[in-house]
Order: sequence, then C-alpha cells, then structure tokens
Amino acid sequence: MKYNKNQTLGEILSADEENATILLGFGMHCLGCPMSQMETLEEACAVHGLDLDFVLDRLNGKA
Repeated sequence: MKYNKNQTLGEILSADEENATILLGFGMHCLGCPMSQMETLEEACAVHGLDLDFVLDRLNGKA
C-alpha cells in the first residue's frame, strides 16, 4: 500500500502495525486519542511541525 497525505491516521495504523512505531518515532504520541484517528496525515504533520514528505517517504519505505 502506498500512503498519502489525505489518509487518516486511523487508516494508516490499521494498514500495518509497524506504522505506529514509525509515527511514534516522529513524536506523534497521541495515536491512541480518538480524535487522532480521524486526523489526516497532513494535519498531524502540521500540528507536530513535521515535514510531510519525509514522513510519507518513511511510511512508504523510502527513508
């Protein structure tokens, strides 16, 4: 699966358990929060001050 900025954190986490470890590594410690499950990856990166493209590359196995 190729991840994109419009997918919710819930979708990304459901697709692969390893994604939780990746996102936690970026400091997204709110993954268990019910609201975060509906937040898009783009929104989460903006809130956490993360480079969206870098996070996507990591989730998609490029980095």
